[in-house]
Amino acid sequence: MNYWLFKSEPETWGWEAQVARGAAGEPWDGVRNFLARNNMRAMKIGDRGFFYHSVKEKRVVGVVEVVAEAAPDPKSDARDAKGDPVWECVTIRAVAAMPRPVTLAEIKAEPRLAEMALVKTSRLSVQPVTAEEWRIVCEMGGLAP
Repeated sequence: MNYWLFKSEPETWGWEAQVARGAAGEPWDGVRNFLARNNMRAMKIGDRGFFYHSVKEKRVVGVVEVVAEAAPDPKSDARDAKGDPVWECVTIRAVAAMPRPVTLAEIKAEPRLAEMALVKTSRLSVQPVTAEEWRIVCEMGGLAP
């Protein structure tokens, strides 16, 4: 299993909206960054991710699971030179709320997370998370990894 972090502005798509989608989940559409898209292309069903509220809150608020691998983004008609879709997305479902949301400030203050993508490349909307980073953030949030 691999681990990821999905960032969203809570006013645009928040944790409560993700939870409301139930077991079917929701396509993580609208991502327009090639590295973030490539991260989604690498995801497999069952991979887990942190759901992160960006901008004002800046905190990990929940855990999601990939329920469908990368497919064409339903919000884009863009095609490459071969006619293939440029933008793809996975579908994720909510698994559990963080008992105690973990803030970006707390993550940055934890020396063992100094190399985490969230600290190093904070603007990337879909990021990899190592197994060790996953364990540490889960523990910080009161969630068994």
